[in-house]
Amino acid sequence: MEHFSVMLKETIDGLDIKDDGIYVDATLGRAGHSLQIVKKLKSGKLIAFDKDIEAINKSRIVLEDHLDKVIFIHDDFSNIRKHLDELNIDHIDGFVMDLGVSSPQFDDASRGFSYRFDARLDMRMDQSQSKDAYKIVNEYSFNDLCFILRNYGEEKFAKQIARAIEKQRSIKPIETTFELVDVIKSALPSKVLSKKGHPAKQTFQALRIEVNTELTSLASGLEDALDSLKMGGIGAVITFHSLEDRIVKNMFKDRCSIEKIDSRIPIRDIDIKKADYELVNKKPILASEEELSVNNRSHSAKLRIIKRLSYGKDR
Repeated sequence: MEHFSVMLKETIDGLDIKDDGIYVDATLGRAGHSLQIVKKLKSGKLIAFDKDIEAINKSRIVLEDHLDKVIFIHDDFSNIRKHLDELNIDHIDGFVMDLGVSSPQFDDASRGFSYRFDARLDMRMDQSQSKDAYKIVNEYSFNDLCFILRNYGEEKFAKQIARAIEKQRSIKPIETTFELVDVIKSALPSKVLSKKGHPAKQTFQALRIEVNTELTSLASGLEDALDSLKMGGIGAVITFHSLEDRIVKNMFKDRCSIEKIDSRIPIRDIDIKKADYELVNKKPILASEEELSVNNRSHSAKLRIIKRLSYGKDR
């Protein structure tokens, strides 16, 4: 299946790339955004992160004409500051985060991300880690399962699904995606099963987020990425569900806010503190109708862009 980078033009335009700048692609994937960044660089550098070594290996081929401009890092982007320090990089000109699972990961049946294919329960972006979906489904307590289903999948029937999993695994381990789908279906009322959309979608999302610690990685990595921007530096983040978007929206809002001053206190305009960041787009950018017609994955995507104005909140 052909790979499309979501809102590619909007993201690259938003970054306003300088040919001598230092940029971070925190979610390399298949290098769609990275390729467009390095094409604009002359003396600049791109630092490309991915937890999935397969993604890095495939991206080397995509970027083969620009490898002198790229530093690949096989790690979670939550460790961005650690690696920038090791490279003696204090500040960057911009970063992009295209969150969630890439299309190639979803479409590779063996990775176990999708309920469309029968495969061993896996869902690991980093294949070297030990925790996978099989471990969570078969070893997590009822309460822990309820927690992740409710908080990471926003699943209304979290208790019922957790009970069904608990019951089934007491007979034999739940080993594959299709086995898990059958368990989920057995826990849901017929009126839910008859609704549009796959009944396992929210459970699979919850498991994937837990396996890959996606929300905690986003929160810590985004903080450090924002701190690492130089004055005039720009960050672009693409989210695909409300949990991710809430973190990004709230963090951007916090960075663009200042403490309110009592209007009764006399103060000169020059002494009024300004926010250290500003939103480049006041509302999230959504995919165009043209893009939606060729890439359905874009339908839930939201692009938020932020620019650093000063160093008042530097690390």
